Amino acid sequence: MQKAINQNAIYNTLVKIKENSGKSLAILIDPDKIDTTQGTKLSDYCKENAPDFFLVGGSLITTNQTDTIIDSIRNSPYTAHIPVLLFPNSYLHLSEKADGILFLSLISGRNPEYLIGNHVIAAPLLKQSKLEVIPTGYILVNCGNQTTVAYISNTTPIPYNKNDIAVCTALAGEMLGLKMIYMDGGSGAKQAISPEMIRAVKQQLDVPLMIGGGIRTVEAMEMAFEAGADTVVIGSAVEQNPELLANFCEAMKKYKN
Repeated sequence: MQKAINQNAIYNTLVKIKENSGKSLAILIDPDKIDTTQGTKLSDYCKENAPDFFLVGGSLITTNQTDTIIDSIRNSPYTAHIPVLLFPNSYLHLSEKADGILFLSLISGRNPEYLIGNHVIAAPLLKQSKLEVIPTGYILVNCGNQTTVAYISNTTPIPYNKNDIAVCTALAGEMLGLKMIYMDGGSGAKQAISPEMIRAVKQQLDVPLMIGGGIRTVEAMEMAFEAGADTVVIGSAVEQNPELLANFCEAMKKYKN
């Protein structure tokens, strides 16, 4: 099976948004935390305003709902057009139903399985798929508590106030050829990554910067954008209260060119 002709469509969109000083919103759906009924309900909240992307995945997936969650997005007239990207913990969490995949290398840690090991196993499968592969440097930041991703990956997050380490890590990822940097506090983080850290990293990067973890309010989302995030990812807040999705999407209007 050959790749889609326009295999860089999603990444090119992210770059274009960045170059035009725009912003984008991604909603992260964890198949373990939202069932198909909730997924359909979430899509219904996109009737008036919708996010730019959906991410599907999580640090620990114990169900087989990834395909059905993506189907619920596809089957809604309000979200069928929105790109779906996989946010995988391992090569076991692949789905041909998605549009693309964030090919995450956990560059803040030193566990070889999450730096390159899983990638070697997944590479031939991805080569045969139609998924758009976006090489992404994944940086985990300690935002107040041990998260599932830190435990599962057996890695130490970057300390909350060590901006210089975050900058050097992000730069290394970019120089290694990774096309995007995703800084994450992890699911259920007590607080969001600080504006100071986001700003410091953004000032040194040329690739798109994605920020997630601990962003539970519109104000926190806007703070991340003002600090330099090109894309903000909302997960737990919408899982716990799907009605908040409308608030986040409405607030995005002022960031659209």
